[in-house]
Amino acid sequence: MAEDLSEDEMRGLELIRQQGGIHQSDFWKEMDVDSRKGSRIIESLEEKGYVERSETVYDGHNTYLVEPVVKPEELDFSLLMAGDMLSPFVGDEEVDPNSDQFTQWLMNLAYQR
Repeated sequence: MAEDLSEDEMRGLELIRQQGGIHQSDFWKEMDVDSRKGSRIIESLEEKGYVERSETVYDGHNTYLVEPVVKPEELDFSLLMAGDMLSPFVGDEEVDPNSDQFTQWLMNLAYQR
């Protein structure tokens, strides 16, 4: 995590990342803070570029959906790879699990372990 975050901000960012996004009204409850402190944490994370907020309606109330900002350097594509072969499941086409392409990818994955 970044050194520029307070303990509350780090905890809040971890929650948002674990959830893949959270409604601001739920964020306060999960963090066990009042709405004012929850808003300040989210605003600070947004100013620092860690999260993005978008207006939404949730449970009949106006709120924000808070989502983590994922930087390209933070992405991990290793789970899609078997040796130097990209998973055949990446793409638009449907993959036949009995195909040679899929079998080869699985064998590369097994040998790499």
